[in-house]
Amino acid sequence: MAFTTTMLSWSVLEYWREMGNNELENAKEAIKWGTDYLMKATSKVSDGVVFVQVGDPNSDHTNWERPEDMTTDRTAYSVTTASPASEVPAEMAAALAASSLVFRKSDRDYPYQLLQRAILVFEFADKYRGSIKVCDAKDAMCPFYCSFNGYEDELLWGATWLFKATKNAYYWNYVNTNAKQIQGDVSEFGWDAKNVGINVLISNILLNQGSHDSSPFIDDANTFVCGVLPQSPSKSVSFSQGGLLFKEDDVNMQHVTGISFLVLTYAKSLDKSGKQIDCGSNSVVTSADLIKFVKSQVDYILGSNPMKMSYMVGYGKKYPQYIHHRGSSLPSLHNHPDSFSGDDAWQIFHSSTPNANQLTGALVGGPNINDEYTDTRLDSQHTEPTTYLNAPLVGVLAHFTQH
Repeated sequence: MAFTTTMLSWSVLEYWREMGNNELENAKEAIKWGTDYLMKATSKVSDGVVFVQVGDPNSDHTNWERPEDMTTDRTAYSVTTASPASEVPAEMAAALAASSLVFRKSDRDYPYQLLQRAILVFEFADKYRGSIKVCDAKDAMCPFYCSFNGYEDELLWGATWLFKATKNAYYWNYVNTNAKQIQGDVSEFGWDAKNVGINVLISNILLNQGSHDSSPFIDDANTFVCGVLPQSPSKSVSFSQGGLLFKEDDVNMQHVTGISFLVLTYAKSLDKSGKQIDCGSNSVVTSADLIKFVKSQVDYILGSNPMKMSYMVGYGKKYPQYIHHRGSSLPSLHNHPDSFSGDDAWQIFHSSTPNANQLTGALVGGPNINDEYTDTRLDSQHTEPTTYLNAPLVGVLAHFTQH
């Protein structure tokens, strides 16, 4: 949720003009839903407690039922000074700092509250360092949303957004001092890995300021871009025959939308600064090349692919009908006011009946490397929608509505 809120906020900050008044207000409403929740989850940070999860996923996954019918325990899990896990509070700090910038033009008190809380939560995450993998709540958080990339990138991510929101040199120095900790896959960006996002976010700041200092952030951002373009001699990712960027078969669409957002946003900064990227072997990449690449990914998502399938529910003539989503698959409260769970619900899960409620706009995990997609609720890796799939796509779609 924190990553989703951060990315929705970044989308608004970059593409608010393209959104138009109606969609801008919708985006801000969605962000505030997230920030209100995060403010509650961090309300005891001064006491050394941050709540990071509600509900035991191991128990929840044994039931197929509507959220209104849930009877499983709503256990609240927290990280504390005695059992820290820096990944979640650091991402919360990023979300609160980024969203404070979103609301700054339209409100006075709320963005101040968000920013002050972001500062406190970041201090907590940084002072009491630890990883999800070893905290007391690890059995509930892993393997579903475990940390596979460590907590250092989240700390730098949070500090970068705090610098952007405060202009306080402390955060800038923090990032520069710890930049060497940005390691790992140069083409990885998502809820677990912020490495590339940090490089692009800081590079955008430097390029927009006209800085001539390219090390390490701009150099690393350029390496990232060269690694994801299909025509680049230093390409480090795969592509399906139909042209979809492909990193792994487990919810691959998260990589498509996250990388597309970063490439498009970086293209804007390159264009403004008049810069190009040298990918080696006489391969020079312009901002127009980057935008063309992102558009190819969006077009694929929305139906320009071998299956002629839109992977956004409700868009186009052909889209997923059997998404792995409890509320979408089961009868609504309006049509079935009584509780609906147990064997009756599982029968629907395994049935050939399309989902009862269309989850309009939801993006699913997508096809496999062979451009094949099996529309079945049984295949959660490819048919389950998540907010962190959609969030990076919001700004990208806003851009292409106007360009």
